[in-house]
Amino acid sequence: MFGFGKDDKKTVALPKRPALDAARGPKEDNGIVGNTATGLVERLLDMGIDGRRPFDSAAAVARQAAAKHPRPDDAVDEIVKDATILAAAGGFLTSMGGFITMPVSLPINVVEFYLVATRMVAAIAKVRGYDIDQPEIRSAVLLTLVGADADDLLAKAGVVVPAGRLANLAAQRLPGPVLMVVNKAVGFRILSTAGKGVLSRFGRGVPIAGGVVGAGLDTYLLRRIADNARREFPIVR
Repeated sequence: MFGFGKDDKKTVALPKRPALDAARGPKEDNGIVGNTATGLVERLLDMGIDGRRPFDSAAAVARQAAAKHPRPDDAVDEIVKDATILAAAGGFLTSMGGFITMPVSLPINVVEFYLVATRMVAAIAKVRGYDIDQPEIRSAVLLTLVGADADDLLAKAGVVVPAGRLANLAAQRLPGPVLMVVNKAVGFRILSTAGKGVLSRFGRGVPIAGGVVGAGLDTYLLRRIADNARREFPIVR
């Protein structure tokens, strides 16, 4: 997917250790990469969930969808559809220049994509009855972004999720430091994933064609995250 390519002048040297170990420290392993992971997670929580003008909050998106569609599943479909359009547009525009603009556009696309994805997941959780102001639910939203890797991160943190649903983190009442480490590990995992295989997206070397490829891949990835969110946040009864 999009990310920091090995030929990109802005490439960040990603840690060789597992994401959770890197998130725990020590300080020398948390230099530029650690600050980048922390900054990414803070932005996803603050802007992706809480919103910053002109980017509406997840709660606002959920309210708008629920007002149009009384059935939660229909509201979720609306949320996913709107997020997919945004992701496709972002993938297209940041891929238009091909390899020439890659050093500038790819980091922007990483942040843009995951902001849209975070808001989408949080809005789905809100529509289905979860308190997205609760720290555990916010961590569950972040973990949803990394799919199957979430189980690995939680297991290494010694966290057991009842019934295997990330939403059930709410019942854990985990200490703040544990949630901070898990959240930062998500940031490391996102950066690691974003840094793999960028230049293999051959279409991005050609303007216009690169935009089509970028839009298609970002749409595919967002829909995978949406499917994951539907599973992880069942309707609260």
